[in-house]
Amino acid sequence: MRNNGTGPGPITPDGSPVEFYSMLRPDGEPELVAQVTPPGGSVLELGAGVGRVTHPLLALGFEVVAVDESPEMLARVQGAQTILAQVEGLRLDRRFDTVMLASQLVNTADDASRRELIATCARHVVPGGVVLIQWMPASAHDRWYVGRSRTDGDITITMAAVEEVSPGVYHATMRYTYDGDKVWTQSFSSRRLTDDELAAELATEGLRLDGFLTEDRTWVSAVPA
Repeated sequence: MRNNGTGPGPITPDGSPVEFYSMLRPDGEPELVAQVTPPGGSVLELGAGVGRVTHPLLALGFEVVAVDESPEMLARVQGAQTILAQVEGLRLDRRFDTVMLASQLVNTADDASRRELIATCARHVVPGGVVLIQWMPASAHDRWYVGRSRTDGDITITMAAVEEVSPGVYHATMRYTYDGDKVWTQSFSSRRLTDDELAAELATEGLRLDGFLTEDRTWVSAVPA
């Protein structure tokens, strides 16, 4: 099943509604980066989107290179070097203190794409650097159900549909509502990965799972093995 999205404004190739994502605020990500990155250090942000995390990182004094496949997303990033490209297969001529892969991209249902994502992280981190990966743990997949909802100010996010379409692979649709008026949907597939499976995927590309950085275990640190 293909990722797709609906609603007002531009929609990216992976189904992300640009206008909706422009409303979201950082959720502790800049502080996580600051924990593992030397002051003034370099950060490669893969899947940077509209700069929700980029801009706070710049304000903290980090050098940020923001990569995204959506020109509409990158057009909203200011103050950082931007690169319009897919994360898979990316090859820059430098390495970074910290490489950041957010948005649960690693949970892609495409196994080959997952390996490419991790390989991109591995070849762009300096020896002694850190790769930060946001993922959906297996236990979080197990708590998915239709109608699950959370509200943040004027924004409500609801799981409108979810189905296990093959063993360990889920197809879900999220509904995003702003101020009860504007509505977007985003449909995507997600693979349920266990801790051991994620560690094995990282090891294939020369990375070692180093630990979980948040209480909900959705942020993982990995280091060159």
